[in-house]
Amino acid sequence: MRELLPCECMVFATHLRIRQQYFLFPTFVFSAECHDEESDFDFDLEEGIMNGSSDFVTLTAGHTSLVLSCAVGTRPSILYWGEKLVQSDPALLERMMTRQHAPGSADAEVKGSLLNETGSGVSGFPGFSAHRNGTAWASVFRVKQVRRPEERRVEIVCEDETTKVRATHLIYLDPASSLITIQTEIENFGIDDLAIDWCASASMPLDPRVTRLFGFTGRWSGEFQREEIAPFLGSYVRDNKTGRTSHDNFPGLVIGAAETHEQAGPCFAFHLGWSGNNRVRVDRLSDGRAFVQMGEYFFPGEMSLAPGETYRTPRLYAGFSNQGFSALSRQFHIHLKNAVMDSRIQRKPRPVHYNTWEAVYFDHDAEKLFKLAEKAAEVGAERYILDDGWFGSRRNDKAGLGDWWPSEDVYPDGLGPLIKHVTSLGMEFGLWFEPEMVNPDSDLFRKHPDWILQAEGVEQVPFRGQYVLDLSRGEVNEYLYDRLNSLLVDNDISYIKWDMNRDVHHPGSRGRAAISRQTRALYALIDRVRAAHPDLEIESCSSGGGRADYGILQRTDRIWTSDSNDALDRQIIQRGASHFFPLETMGAHVGPETCHITGRRLKMEMRVATALFGHMGMELNLLEESDGNLDILKAGIALHKQHRALIHGGDYYRLDTPEHVNSMGVVAPDQSEAMFSWCNMTGHRETLPGRIYVPGLDRSKSYRSKIVWPNKVRSISRPSVLEALRLNEEGTVLPGEALMQVGLQVPLLHPETCLIYHFEAI
Repeated sequence: MRELLPCECMVFATHLRIRQQYFLFPTFVFSAECHDEESDFDFDLEEGIMNGSSDFVTLTAGHTSLVLSCAVGTRPSILYWGEKLVQSDPALLERMMTRQHAPGSADAEVKGSLLNETGSGVSGFPGFSAHRNGTAWASVFRVKQVRRPEERRVEIVCEDETTKVRATHLIYLDPASSLITIQTEIENFGIDDLAIDWCASASMPLDPRVTRLFGFTGRWSGEFQREEIAPFLGSYVRDNKTGRTSHDNFPGLVIGAAETHEQAGPCFAFHLGWSGNNRVRVDRLSDGRAFVQMGEYFFPGEMSLAPGETYRTPRLYAGFSNQGFSALSRQFHIHLKNAVMDSRIQRKPRPVHYNTWEAVYFDHDAEKLFKLAEKAAEVGAERYILDDGWFGSRRNDKAGLGDWWPSEDVYPDGLGPLIKHVTSLGMEFGLWFEPEMVNPDSDLFRKHPDWILQAEGVEQVPFRGQYVLDLSRGEVNEYLYDRLNSLLVDNDISYIKWDMNRDVHHPGSRGRAAISRQTRALYALIDRVRAAHPDLEIESCSSGGGRADYGILQRTDRIWTSDSNDALDRQIIQRGASHFFPLETMGAHVGPETCHITGRRLKMEMRVATALFGHMGMELNLLEESDGNLDILKAGIALHKQHRALIHGGDYYRLDTPEHVNSMGVVAPDQSEAMFSWCNMTGHRETLPGRIYVPGLDRSKSYRSKIVWPNKVRSISRPSVLEALRLNEEGTVLPGEALMQVGLQVPLLHPETCLIYHFEAI
């Protein structure tokens, strides 16, 4: 064992066998220079709790270190978060960060903490605000106990004896992804009710060197638009009150230094894993400090704790990288796939979808649906999803929601004949639902008009002819489970597209605001369905990407990123979503030649190239496509299947490109191959396009380099790089270092053209 540095503690996992049970908890060794024997920790063996007076906790994984100041009796804080520290003494770090009195300010430094609670005196927005009928409003949390259940997990228990509130910070540094997850649990140990106005998962200090802030906004059919915010002094705030993750206020932030780009530089990212109302804010104080907060947004009186009750915030996911924005995205992808999502997504290839929506809408005709299934199987579909319109009186979007049984008018023999036909063609069968909603024109609403969310005395905001069911009521949850379970038991359904198509404006239940309870009830309902049907896969859809977050993906398998199947729109939408979501979770469909939403006409080659990098599918009327287009589509699906393991299992890279280009790709973990897309969105100002620089390869290897899509690329003028390197044919073997550092000239292309390159190590 190496010699301990002054004031440095090393953590060893020690098994103790006590009362016939095994306990795993840390043993701490401190150098005598910093602690005497009497101040070392003692252990409560019954609870695995470490009690003592250590001033600091350091969590390290991969290239990241998190240093916490948490001496008993003090306010806990993040002392350092960033590049891995090997030899730095936390006590010295704290002294190095000493701040002094500034004229016109408090005589003593007002330090930040993990919540910057109201009573702390920090000038920025508090991370915790609560009261008891207007009193006991100035909480100040001080460390009572520090627990280390695992080497990279710490639980810091704090209390305010005056306001009678306990705050426990639950912090974990994931060794596989180097991502931090933080939650805060609030307990009311007073004798009166505690009203919580706001509780962030944590108040995270920002490194002063990162000044470029990127938020995410958008709209229906234009989600995940990355928005750079100019430097500011004050606050950046996004409040989402839609009752879902939302189209326009995605709870994510990416922050980098001036020199940071996709492949290099320090950067941080944050995401709140929560599917209900949320608040995202960054406060830059006049004293030079900055803090990030994310948490649930509460309506007045929504979160109230009776004596003895607790509230736990959603998880905040936070990541650091010193290798650029793409590397940071890869960390989030690793964490989502390995620590958040169910392992079912990794046990088989992601099937190519065929969705009926834009082919038939509400016009469900058995003969047409049978023929569409045959044509879908012919071009390579592996899963057939029957979308909206199959149930109750659902002949349009104004009726039927809530009546979850096959329409006798359209399906007199039930769904069985169509399902049998689909499965006989070698495809899985999936079905669309919108369980949380009800139409006024439905048997369910006529029988139970009181089952909806509403605010007393307030008129409902009209939205798509539907209301939101109150899932926090046990009888509503039971009804929905019974209907879904019956259909899944009686039919060979392996997949559900779970939709939610409206905002929730007045989420009241029994007189109180209820989105927090509604969201947790939704989670419980999905969990119950999954427990009853372990092989079932579920897609989260909400008018496109309105409910896409790590909270919903903890219990679903795919997100529908947007209702727009316009390939040019999708290039930008999928790029924005890739900051937090890996390709295999993002539904990406080949739409019709003329997009039903934008009216833009795009060639089949372009539509295929865009959908190929995602969980690929189709959403168009195959019976109306030309034979030529069907041949191109079939070839594109075959190409996707050929490289599906690479696309869904490779390391993801976005490239820094001019505005008229979108370029991204994947590299095999062993660097044996790579695929990259180069999309000319529009024309370019220069006479010739630039070069594609291929990151992530092995510099010592050579790669056979060629273009695999479209089948035959034509440069506007010739000869070009296509002929020089035979990129349309067998390609040319090129050094990895040259592909990375010299780059490969891109041929002169028309706008709305997308090339896919393949690089195979020789």
